[in-house]
Amino acid sequence: MAVIYPFRALRPPVERVEQVASVPYDVVNTEEARALAADNPLSLLHVTRPEIDLPEGTNIYADEVYARAAENLQKLVETCPLELEAEPSLYLYRLVMGGHEQIGVAACCAVDEYDRDLVRKHERTRPDKEDDRTRHMLSLRAQTGVVFLTYRADRRIDALAAAVVSGEPLYDFTAPDGIRHTLWRAPSPDALVRAFGEVPLLYIADGHHRAAGASRARAALREQNSRHTGEEVYNRFLTVIFPSDQMQILPYNRVVRDLRGMSAEEFLAAVETKFSVSEGSADVPARGRFGMYLRQRWYNLTPLDATQSRTDDPTTSLDVSVLQDQLLDPILGIKDVRTDKRIDFVGGIRGTSELERLVNEGRVAVAFSLSPTTIEDLLTVSDANGIMPPKSTWFEPKLRDGLLIHQI
Repeated sequence: MAVIYPFRALRPPVERVEQVASVPYDVVNTEEARALAADNPLSLLHVTRPEIDLPEGTNIYADEVYARAAENLQKLVETCPLELEAEPSLYLYRLVMGGHEQIGVAACCAVDEYDRDLVRKHERTRPDKEDDRTRHMLSLRAQTGVVFLTYRADRRIDALAAAVVSGEPLYDFTAPDGIRHTLWRAPSPDALVRAFGEVPLLYIADGHHRAAGASRARAALREQNSRHTGEEVYNRFLTVIFPSDQMQILPYNRVVRDLRGMSAEEFLAAVETKFSVSEGSADVPARGRFGMYLRQRWYNLTPLDATQSRTDDPTTSLDVSVLQDQLLDPILGIKDVRTDKRIDFVGGIRGTSELERLVNEGRVAVAFSLSPTTIEDLLTVSDANGIMPPKSTWFEPKLRDGLLIHQI
């Protein structure tokens, strides 16, 4: 059963929260982070992307980057100042994006449950990114990034959450991207802890590397602690846990830089051996079909062979798998999307107009739009101990870093 823990959050005062709150470290590159944090010394990006305060061209995994992260966090604690809660608490975190609203519980979860797969995964992690998150946590002795979890919706938890959010919030602001963020402290955490104790499993939606880093950081700190008991705060990791029926997944589209030496006509002919091709549009395609933008034209692609999925492996029927298995690999020669530099990914929040722009400007040769993976897909694959193809899900809206920090 799911075990959640109240924790003593390190957090900004209400009058500074909008300055501190930042986008997650992994949705921006160094240049974008530098621009976002310009003229804002309180932005948490100085902690999560500390290379922005070092000379251009600095290796993001260099020792001085982690040292600067720790220095910047200490500076933020002193100058903001960040405040440490007197008592362990749980929080309710509401995100509003247009007409969509979701409310999650901010809590710590047990590293032991992650290690025992009671917090289910659906994605393989990369060693370099695990190393990065582990070093970041150990350098700061804090978790600044949140692991985004979900669970099969439970009406009892919904009712407890509704009672909390009827009160006065700690924070309530709209970020520059138009997402509204509201945070409440639960006046008594016990009822929520008990309710989650009856939830059988939690699932990682986003933040696999942060969770893996927390596990590795715990192992390192346990090794250093001759009096380890299992109750230390480093045995827990920072999460926000949303019910599955409130989650919103957008498409995760693909763009490819070249046609593997083929002309556009040759490529289209090769595609027609595996797909029914017709005139298309920029609309998000229905499940089981794909949009393809080539030569400033949209095409609809429908697989000629729809029988490739195996009942014992739910990942094979996902649209991202079908596109990979029937087009990207056999026609374009892209065998591993994690390492092949010819392919890139565009989150659905940018819309299909971004795909058109990239092709029209000659930055890529072809773009593919997909139907979004569903939350039920994620739960089914996770329950089967399966692994989704990389870049299968793009969750929106996204949490902001900096509202709550967990010291370890």
